[in-house]
Amino acid sequence: MIRSPLQIKLEAGLELTPLIDIIFIVVVFLLLTANHRLLSLPVDIPDTDQATSELEEGPQRLLITLYQDSPHWGIGEQRYNHWQEFQSRLLPQLDDKNRPVTVAPDSRASVESLVKLLALLNERQMTDTQILMESKP
Repeated sequence: MIRSPLQIKLEAGLELTPLIDIIFIVVVFLLLTANHRLLSLPVDIPDTDQATSELEEGPQRLLITLYQDSPHWGIGEQRYNHWQEFQSRLLPQLDDKNRPVTVAPDSRASVESLVKLLALLNERQMTDTQILMESKP
């Protein structure tokens, strides 16, 4: 069989298809990661024990407690079994937007309860909210 010089010249060159595939994958990866928006929630954590004691000396705070076992919700010393009942008691107390709110969740309380409460506080535009955490030795 007779071969033309053009075909011989093409076979001697590099195969660029795999290289183009790799370049395309890298470009797509870079485009997807470059447009990723980071969402963050600013959290003020006290640096010293003195900052924690200032919390106790401040104005009358609204204390909301989340428990692991039933009843799951608490306002001050009063506990509530159902979200609707808890919400109906809490909403009148949230009318004063300047009243500081302290959330004290049990370390084993469900995250769903905390997220639901934080969503309610955000909906009511409560700006002075603190979450108490216990340190582990």
